[in-house]
Amino acid sequence: MIGSTRRAVAVLGAIVLLGGSAACAAADKPDADSRATSTPAEQSIRGEIVSATPVAQMSAADTSTYLNASARNGIDAYRVVYRTIDTSGRPTTASGLVVLPRTDSRRLRVVSYAHGTLSLKSDAPSVNGTTRPDRARTIMFAGAGYAAVAPDYLGLGEGPGFHPYTHAPTEVSASVDLLRAARAVAAREQRELDPDILVTGFSQGGQAATALGKALHAGQIPGFGLAALAPVSGPYDVQNVQTPAGLDGRVMPASAVFYFAYWLTSMNRIHHLYDSPAEAFQQPYAATVEALFDGNHTEIAIGAALLTAPQQLLTPKFIAWSRNPTGAARDAVADTDGTCDWTPRVPVHLYAASGDRSIPYANSEHCLQALHSDKATLLDLGDIDHGSTARIALPQILEVFQQQAPPT
Repeated sequence: MIGSTRRAVAVLGAIVLLGGSAACAAADKPDADSRATSTPAEQSIRGEIVSATPVAQMSAADTSTYLNASARNGIDAYRVVYRTIDTSGRPTTASGLVVLPRTDSRRLRVVSYAHGTLSLKSDAPSVNGTTRPDRARTIMFAGAGYAAVAPDYLGLGEGPGFHPYTHAPTEVSASVDLLRAARAVAAREQRELDPDILVTGFSQGGQAATALGKALHAGQIPGFGLAALAPVSGPYDVQNVQTPAGLDGRVMPASAVFYFAYWLTSMNRIHHLYDSPAEAFQQPYAATVEALFDGNHTEIAIGAALLTAPQQLLTPKFIAWSRNPTGAARDAVADTDGTCDWTPRVPVHLYAASGDRSIPYANSEHCLQALHSDKATLLDLGDIDHGSTARIALPQILEVFQQQAPPT
C-alpha cells in the first residue's frame, strides 16, 4: 500500500507538469492552415462571433492583485465562441479568451498565447480563471497594454466534440479564426488590431505557436502577419525526439504514458490508426483508454488510471510503429511535426530547459536547426522541470516583446 501511494504521488507530480504549475511540417508538406480545407462559403464565416461573454473586468490594481505582479493597465476579458473548421474542414465552433487592455490606444498590438496540454474541457483559458495558469498568462500581456488572445483549441472550452491533440492544422485554424473574432470584438469597442502578431505558447502551445508563426510568416493568413515568435518547451520533433525519449526513459514514464495515450486516441479519430483499441493498447488499458480522453477527466485522473509504463501500455506492434511510422501513422506524425521547417525573417526566441523530463531539450535544439536562421535563438533555462519553464520564460518574453514591438 505504501509503495502504491508513493507511485500515485509521483504520477500526480508528473502529470501536473504537463500543463504547467496549477498556481498561477517539412517544406514539401502542405501548410498547417491549408490542410484543413473549407469551401469559399465556409471560409466567409470563419471567425464570425457566435457569442462574446464577459468573464473578467479589472482595474489596474485588480489586475496587479490577480497576477501577483505589477500591471500598468486594467483589462476586460471575454469568452468568445466563434465559427471555425474541424479536422475535415467542415464548419464547427470553438471558444477562446480575448482580453483587451484599458488604455487610450485605439490601435492595439496583439499577443497570441497558446496553452499547454490539458484534457478537461473546463480547464481551457476561456473557462477556468482560477486553478489553471493560462488565463493569468494571457492577462499578463493585456495588463502590459497588448490585446491578448488564447485559443482553447478544438474540443476544449465550449467547443463541441473531442480535442485533436497536437494536430497542427487545427491548432492553426482555431488560432487564426480567434484572431478574426478578436478583431470584431475590438471593433465593437471602436478599436483596431495591428495585423502583425506576436506569438507565444507553452508545451503543446509551443508546438501550436510555431505552427501559427509559420503560417503567418508565409503570408497564408490574409490580413495578418508575424511580428515575432517566442515558444516555450514545445514537442517540435515527435518522430526523432519525443517518441524515442518516451520509450527509453528520458521522459518520465507517467508523462510518456499520458502523451502516447492522448496522441494515439486523438489521431485515431483523424487517421484511423486502429480498428479496436486492443490493437494499440494492452489490457486492461485498452478497455478504458478512449473514454479517459472524453474531455471530462483531468490529467491527474487519467494518470491514476494509466499507472504504468509505455512498454506495458502499448502493444509490441504499436511500439514498433511508434519507432518507425508508416502509412497512417506517418500521416499522423506529419500533422504534429514540421512546425519549425521554415526560415524566419523576424525574431524567433526559443526557450527550453535542459533539466526538463517531460519535453526534452533536444526538441528545441532540433527546432533551432530546422529554422536555420540568424534570426532564431535558443535559451537554455537550466536544470528545472517542465512546468517551471513557463513560469520563468513568459515574463522574459513579455520584456522581449515590449522591446521589439511595444504596445501602442
